[in-house]
Amino acid sequence: MTPIPYILKYTQLPEKSIENTVALLNEDCTIPFISRYRKERTGNLDEVQISEIVKYKTQFEALEKRKLAIIKAVEEQGLLTSELKLKFSNATDLTSLEDLYLPFKKSKKTKAETARKNGLEPLAKIIMSQKSDEIEFIASSYLSDTIENEDDALEGARHIIAEWINERTDIRNQLRNQLERHALLTTKAIKTKKEDTSTAEKAQKFRDYFDWSEALNRCPSHRFLAIMRAEKEGFIRVKIELDDERALENIERRIIKSNNSCTAQIELAIADAYKRLLFPSLSNELLKNAKEKADTEAIQVFSKNLKQLLLGAPLGEKRILAIDPGFRTGCKVVCLDAQGDLKHNETIYPHAPQNKSTEAIKKLSSLVDAHKIEAIAIGNGTASRETEQLVKRIHFKNPIEVFVVSEAGASIYSASKIAREEFPNYDVTVRGAVSIGRRLADPLAELVKIDAKSIGVGQYQHDVDQNKLQTSLDTVVESCVNAVGVNINTASVPLLSYVSGIGPKLAENIVSFRNEHGPFSDRNTIKKVPRLGGKAFEQGAAFLRIKNGANPLDNSAVHPESYALVKQMAKDQKLPVSDLIGNGSVLKNIPLEEYCTDTVGLPTLEDITKELEKPGLDTREKAKAFTFNQNIKNITDLNEGQLLPGIVNNITNFGCFVDVGIKESGLIHVSNLADTFVKDVNDYVHLHQQIIVKVLSVDIPRKRIQLALHKN
Repeated sequence: MTPIPYILKYTQLPEKSIENTVALLNEDCTIPFISRYRKERTGNLDEVQISEIVKYKTQFEALEKRKLAIIKAVEEQGLLTSELKLKFSNATDLTSLEDLYLPFKKSKKTKAETARKNGLEPLAKIIMSQKSDEIEFIASSYLSDTIENEDDALEGARHIIAEWINERTDIRNQLRNQLERHALLTTKAIKTKKEDTSTAEKAQKFRDYFDWSEALNRCPSHRFLAIMRAEKEGFIRVKIELDDERALENIERRIIKSNNSCTAQIELAIADAYKRLLFPSLSNELLKNAKEKADTEAIQVFSKNLKQLLLGAPLGEKRILAIDPGFRTGCKVVCLDAQGDLKHNETIYPHAPQNKSTEAIKKLSSLVDAHKIEAIAIGNGTASRETEQLVKRIHFKNPIEVFVVSEAGASIYSASKIAREEFPNYDVTVRGAVSIGRRLADPLAELVKIDAKSIGVGQYQHDVDQNKLQTSLDTVVESCVNAVGVNINTASVPLLSYVSGIGPKLAENIVSFRNEHGPFSDRNTIKKVPRLGGKAFEQGAAFLRIKNGANPLDNSAVHPESYALVKQMAKDQKLPVSDLIGNGSVLKNIPLEEYCTDTVGLPTLEDITKELEKPGLDTREKAKAFTFNQNIKNITDLNEGQLLPGIVNNITNFGCFVDVGIKESGLIHVSNLADTFVKDVNDYVHLHQQIIVKVLSVDIPRKRIQLALHKN
């Protein structure tokens, strides 16, 4: 079956665009390649729209796979009819499919199964026919060695009826609907854990949920995940509550059609089905769906944050002195050249207990002179503020900008296989300091070496579905890397591995080829890399840049398949290609319609001329220096009403966290971001944005700081 109608139902995108995009995906084309270089075929879909198609294509394929497995399982039981097969085939989602399959599931021994073995199914059918007024008398004819009296017979029959009720899709859907609209999420503290002195401090984090109740459909994702974490760590019990009386009445209206001796038995069976089968199953399903929804929202937040972080402002190719600050163990200092290569490393001890600040100042001053340093990067961990103050006391010969750089994930990198391969002769402290310096030069190139989950810009990232999180984050990294482009002659294996069509193995082959044969001189040479075939070249070549190569187009986002077209444009303008590049006045007057073909339309031609005007343009902002309030060194220095400079270091659905230069980050709740309703926090702030905040309140025992965005 084709996934087109399924995708169309959920995305509302043009059918032809979906059809062509699915065809391209089936040809192993990547999202960045399709969105950038196949605009005519997709109808100019962007990466987000293509990602939606990928998502629903994957869902459809999983649904079809499950249908085949179920049809096979029922067929093996000898119970598959053409009508049943059609029902399975026509199921439009996994929930309805699993409901249809429920009566055929081979489950462990059930009460209904035992009752059937005891010959009570005919009695259950008589009760459900609701025609007898003497059901107790009829039940007496079903006594046996295992059924000692009429009550046992009726109970067994009710177990069978309860199973039938549980398997009815109309009843399940009715209760689902009631749960979705009216279910309450309630929590209670586990007294022993709450009062245990060894966990008392941790318990305080969850004290808001020690006695909590709210409509599940009104519970925001961050709160739901916090409640689930509290339950997982054993501090609370979580329950779903519903108006049971109303639920039972709804089921009875669907089943009870008469008023005789069968009625009481059916009422008992309904109550049993609801309490033992329907409610536990569907309330668990409801929680599972709520968890999936919360996961999706949390992953979206993480992905947005990661994108902003990866596309953070690079300082560029500058000579950088980087410092990984510390007290007792000293500050590790490294000097990097403009390409990020390590030229020198040593340790200084300006802080307690050694307090060799004079020596440290002399050493830093001499290193800056010796290596012609243009900028200083200081990690934002322990002793960061003290180190920054020390550096700013130094009178350098030339102006040197000082930057405080996030260390999040640096320790993960420094102990990783990638770091060991890059710096086999240096310890983790040197590698960590190098990473800090390189992050300033180019955050994207350095951060791709670290597992995105370790970067610390997520919302409950350890509580969400890890496979979905990884897939989403990999997609974000791939998107960012290809949006910026990669210098093939300097890029690391991790960076190259995210280039469209390349992957880890080909990335290793590219670097090995580069090490053996020297820098790539043109894009055609890329084809000589072992195992890099035509498909990989088609998908990746335009995202791989060659600076100062023989062909100026090789340092642009123009795809090699369009080189002949550019040459024709240049020829028609009576100019060499090199004179066409950057020549805005000429490019604006080229009649693009004359170059349209069956496969190349105006969207591609407009992209080409835009790229020719500013080839290889890095759209990221440039890094800016920043200084915290030097009088604020810990949470006790904060007072209500203070205005402080800060840097946004995390964004969530309920607000953003801001680094004001101390260990604890402050929270700007959505209600304090603007005077109007805030639908999306990202509309007001972005990651690493430099802002001014106002201190609203300080809770020292709980280490919580409430802030407001100051409107200039």
